[in-house]
This record gives sequence, structure tokens and C-alpha cells, in this order.
Amino acid sequence: MSKYVGVIVDVATQQTNRPYTYRVPEELTTVVAPGIRVEVPFGKRQVQGFIVETGDQAPEGVQLRALTRLVDVSPVLGEEQLRLADWLVARTFAFKISCLQAMLPAAMRAQYQKIITLIAPEKVPASVRALFGKEKEIAFDDDRLTPAMMRTIVELQRVGVVKVDYHVTERGHKKTVSQVVPCKTTAEYRELATHVRANAVRQRELLKRLAHFDAPVLQAEFLRGTNLTTSHLRTAEQQGWLVRKQVEQYRDPFNAPVKKTRMPHLTPDQERAVAAITAAEEDKTPTPFLLEGVTGSGKTEVYLRTIAAALQQQRTALMLVPEIALTPQMVNRVRSRFGHQVAVLHSGLSVGEKYDEWRRIARGEAKVVVGARSAVFAPLKNIGVIVIDEEHEGSYKQDSMPRYHARDVALWRARYHQCPVVLGSATPALESRARAQKGVYQWLRLPHRINGQALPRVELVDMRHMLGKTQVADFSPQLVTALRERLARNEQVVLMLNRRGYAAFAMCRECGFVVQCPNCDISLTFHRDRRRMQCHYCGHEQPVPRKCPQCGSRYIGFYGTGTQKVAEELHQLVPAARVLRMDVDTTRRKGAHERILTQFGNHDADILLGTQMIAKGLDFPDVTLVGVLNADTGLSLPDFRASERTFQLLTQVSGRAGRAQKAGEVIIQTFNPDHYAIQMAGKQDYEGFFVREMQVRHQNDYPPYFYTIQLTASGPQEAQVLQVLTKIRAALARILSPQARLLGPTPQMVTRVNNRYYYQLIIKYKQEPQLQADLRELVLRTQRLSRQHIQLIIDRDPQGF
Repeated sequence: MSKYVGVIVDVATQQTNRPYTYRVPEELTTVVAPGIRVEVPFGKRQVQGFIVETGDQAPEGVQLRALTRLVDVSPVLGEEQLRLADWLVARTFAFKISCLQAMLPAAMRAQYQKIITLIAPEKVPASVRALFGKEKEIAFDDDRLTPAMMRTIVELQRVGVVKVDYHVTERGHKKTVSQVVPCKTTAEYRELATHVRANAVRQRELLKRLAHFDAPVLQAEFLRGTNLTTSHLRTAEQQGWLVRKQVEQYRDPFNAPVKKTRMPHLTPDQERAVAAITAAEEDKTPTPFLLEGVTGSGKTEVYLRTIAAALQQQRTALMLVPEIALTPQMVNRVRSRFGHQVAVLHSGLSVGEKYDEWRRIARGEAKVVVGARSAVFAPLKNIGVIVIDEEHEGSYKQDSMPRYHARDVALWRARYHQCPVVLGSATPALESRARAQKGVYQWLRLPHRINGQALPRVELVDMRHMLGKTQVADFSPQLVTALRERLARNEQVVLMLNRRGYAAFAMCRECGFVVQCPNCDISLTFHRDRRRMQCHYCGHEQPVPRKCPQCGSRYIGFYGTGTQKVAEELHQLVPAARVLRMDVDTTRRKGAHERILTQFGNHDADILLGTQMIAKGLDFPDVTLVGVLNADTGLSLPDFRASERTFQLLTQVSGRAGRAQKAGEVIIQTFNPDHYAIQMAGKQDYEGFFVREMQVRHQNDYPPYFYTIQLTASGPQEAQVLQVLTKIRAALARILSPQARLLGPTPQMVTRVNNRYYYQLIIKYKQEPQLQADLRELVLRTQRLSRQHIQLIIDRDPQGF
């Protein structure tokens, strides 16, 4: 029995980033619990919040207000999630309300209707039975339910007599299907059939079908294999033979049958890896493993075996993948092994699908979760293993509050559940590889492909010498020849260009004017399919100019290359080839990723052209050629991770070739063939790249030798933004040790985005015990900046500057 509760209110400011104490009405003292959402008075308004603590003692000398109502009848967040939120607040400098909300599906934050369903009508008191009348489910109406009735319903739900669900009413709807409920016994249906006219064939068939079922059945299943229609069912319902009703059904994000597969034989390297990880599962030790394996070395099979071991111990498993594009193939492999125990969570699902999957997980109906970054918060209990595939990927870092890295959250949950974490990659992040070398992570290696084939041969093509030698500017003669050879042999090709759109910019050929975004310091990209110029930062669009806004000339040229333009060039080079394009523009619609990959896997296309989303994890046995049209797109960015990202991307996309019995070849076109990242990618020499890049990082005091924190200020007035960061730098300089480094303030690479100016300040440090508290205090002091419309963001371990 709790008389008082501490509530984190849904007001995201530093001043409200603490629990507020409310008095609990006497009728609810036995049902409030941490993790339940409530509505409370806050100032002159009503807001929602989360109960995070309960107690019997009130603060002295304070007149407390009572909470208004319960939003939930049982906790939506458990003890683990509440403790994780506290850790996230300290780790990411985020508001606690943001951390709590990040763990719930979007449907829980939308407009929804609560429904109460009777599970065991015979066990409910008369007062509750009267509430339902003749119905089995009713709307959870706060105006109709007194506090005493609310307490009764909460207690009935705890013992499984009633069930309360949330049905989204604004951002989605519950999925319902028609159900046929027989109203008579089998004998009665047979008796009815004797009184039906001999020529009433459909009525006889209907009664025979009804006699076959002694329980409710889905209408689709009832009609399957018969000559009956819904019209016949309506007539039968009018005659009192059956009742038709709508029932809720989980949305199926897979929409495909499960095909079971056999477990292949493991290589000796795989056996050693599986043995080490399963030993940690059995011992219940939170050991982090780095599984470093070349592309095609069978890392996925290691994941599946360790997941199977967790399930055998009656535990659950969580598997993260970095891209939605990877999810369909990975989910199919996991489902083929574990069937309907698998749930999937990623942004490609509808609001309703995500909510249904979340409920399956929370209720223990799904034991294995596969998903992208936010799936790390899946409400699994008793986790036995956590797997992070392609652990080096920057997409595991959240770029809005709370700015967490999924790897860090996974390691925290592993300690909570006492289970191992498997970090898998052919090109591990330098930080992970360094930790493995120091023994912080246990290092497991898969140095050979499971098919016994060598890694694909890689050819670097120096595009500086190709001027005037190519049929089209973006394809070297070597790539064109290899492309035509593969198509003649009915083999498949993957081509990557990490830039979408048709042309990078539009420029006047008379005066040199470049069409810029009016809101950002960046040129607009030309999208030919829509004949529009678009900003990839703020989303601004405008028609293609017919004449130069500066000099009036009609000679507007389009320069640079995107995936749209390359698709056109391919039709010129190989007109008979069937080309699929996979980038942000072609995958906006729900299910587009899976549809494109299925088409390619079914050999409905010869060439898959795409951005970096095609570089990782995809496994197609007939792909024997990979072409990288421009390896330099990210190499010259002002970012200390540019070389690492380029090496990882080239190595990963190279690994798509020759994954079955046919030998693979890779052609990388570059204007920087002597750069060490491209040279090492050509040799697929991760260890050589690691040694070289670590020297560069050591010389420049960057991770993994130093930790980094990025402070970003933004606002509508550039001078004010710079002034704020200059003052912050002066304050930090007084408190940091001489071993720390301060860089900036400097403008970000694109200084103005959506009419806000962005400047950054970088802190590099090794040991600064007071830095956490000092930055927290700094955030409190800078709350006044909001009056000037200036926003300050603190990002620990940023993925890029």
C-alpha cells in the first residue's frame, strides 16, 4: 500500500528532470506501482508521467496534490527499464522522460483506446459483470470507472481474470478479422440438415461445415475449400445457426510462411567460437566477445547456434542488425531456425505492427527478437545472449535525445541479465578491436570463408587516367568489360555509388551560379524522376530553374553523379540488363527493402545498384562481380573516422562477391588509388589497416587513445551561437586538466541547416573525474539559452564531427 508516488512528468526541461511527489487517492493505494503511467496536475495543466518510486512518507511542510488518474492498470516499464533509464540519463546527458519514452513503442505514445476483455466471466464480482452487460469486451472509460472500480479491475488483471489492451486510434488501428461462432451442437446441426430441401445444396453444405466445428473459427478458414460465400453466412446468421463477430488478430510483419532449414556442419573455427560463447551462456557471465570474421566466414551460423543454446536454457535472445535493408534476409534465416518464436522490431513496420510485436515480446510469446537500433530496448526477460551484427556500423548511434549507442546499452543489459554479448564484424570498429587486443573483449576469429573459396580478387582502377577513354564517364573500360562478361554468363552484379539522386548540383554554365537551398548552406540535388531540386538536409524542394536566377542564362548544367543517373547510363551500356535501384528514394514505401531484395534473389534482375545500404550482410550466390563506382565519396570529409569508414565500406561491399561456389571479382574505381585505406581495402587486409590507422589516431590524440565529447550549439543568429560556445570553452578550460584537449569552437561542415547555425566544440580527454558533473552543471546553467532560441547538445563518443 503506497500513499505517495514520485512521478517523472512529461515536460522535457532540466528543471523538471526529477521526480515530483503526488498524493495517491485512497482507492488506488494498493494498485500504484513503479512503471505505471499516470495523469497528474502540473501547474495549471494536466500532464502524463511515469511513476518511478512509491512510499508511505510525504515530504514535511509540503501541500501535496493528488494524482488525477492511472493511464495504465499494470506497469509498462519494469525494474530493469527504470534502472536503465537512470543509467542513460547519466551517460547521455538526456532528460529522464526522453529515456523512459524511448523504451516504449510509438503506439504507446499515440492516441489510443484501452479495452477491457473478460477472460474468466464466472470469476468476476457482480459489479464488474454489470459493467460488461452482455459484452465480453468494453472500452476502458475513465469517466465511467470510479477509483474503487479501477482498483478492482487492476486486481482482477493481476490474477488473469480480465485483460487490458491498448488499441491505437489515431496513428493506426487494431487489426480485426471475421470469426464464425457455431450456435448449436453437432447433433443439432445434423438434425437441421434433415429438414432442409434436397435441392438446397449450399444450405446442406453449410450445415455440414458447421457440424465439423465445435469452437469459433476464422471466417477465412471456415470458407476455405468450399463453395460458400459471405452471403450464405449472413443468411445462416439471420436463421440463428451461427454468429459472426470481429476479433483482434496480431499483425504479421512477416506475411510469409516459415520454411525450416537444417543446421549445417560447422568449420573448426566456428566450433571454437560457438563453444566459447555457449560456455559463457551456461556460466551466466556477461562476457563481451568480438567475433572478427572475413566476409562469408559463417558469422550468422555462430549467432544462430548461440541463440539456440540460450533457448535450450529457457532464456531469450536479442539480435541487432544495423540497417532495415539487412533485416529481411536476417529475419528469414532466424525464422527458418526458430519459427514463430521470432519477433522483429524496426522502423519499417507500421505503428500497429510494432505495437503488436512489442506486446508479443512483453507477454513472453516471442523468445527471439531481431531488429535495428531501438530493438535494444525490447522488453525481453531473462536474456541469455545478445548479438550485434556489423557492430562497427555508425547507425547504432542514436542522433537525437537520448544519444545512446546500442552497443553500450547492450553491454549494460548483459550485465543486468548476466549473459554474453557477441559483437560481430569483418571490419570491427577500431575501439572494439583495441579492446579485444587488451583483453577487455574476448577475441574470436573466423579467418576463412566457409565455402573454401578465396576472398574475391580486387582490382583498383585509377580514374585519373580514364579521361576520354570511357563510353560513359562513370564506368571504366575494365568495369564495362567485366559487367558484360557476367551478364553473358547469366550471373549477377552489385554496383555501389554512395550518392542518391541524379546530379549533385545544378550550375549555370555562363556565370557559375550554383542552385543553393534557401534554408541551408548546401547545394540542391537534382532528382530527375520528379524533375525537382531537393535538399537532403531540410527536405526543401523546388522546380528545376529554366534560367539562371543570377544572370538570366538558359544554359543550366547538371554536375556530379547519383544513383538515378547511373541507372540511365547502365541502360545505355547494357540495354538488355534488368536493373534494380536501391536507395532512400526507392525504399520509402513499406516493405520496399524486402521486395527489391526478393526480386534480386529470385533472379528477376541482373544488376542491383544502390547506396551503402547494399554493402553489408546481403548473401546472393550468383553475385560474382561487385563494382564500386567512386570509392572516394567519403574519404575527404573533415572527420577523423573518414578513412576507417571508407575501408569498412569497401571491404564490406567487396564481400558480396563470390559467396557460393562461383569465384568473385571486385572492381573499385578511385581517384585516390594510393591512399592507405583504399590500398588496404584492395588487399582486404583489416589487420594492416588497423595498425596504420591506430598510428594516425595516436599521433592526433583521437579514439581509442582519447575519449571525446562533442558540444554543439545552434541558433538563428550565428554571432550569438559562436559567443555561447566561446564562453563555454573558457569555462571548460578552467576546470579541465592539462592532459585534456579542447578544439573549437568551429562551424560544422554544413554550418546552416534549416535556418539554424551550427557550431561545435570538441573535448578530448583520458581521465577527467569531474567532467560528468561539470557538464551536467553546465547544462543547467545554459537553460537560459532557450530564451535566445539557442540549443545546446552534448554528445558523448560522437560518430563523426
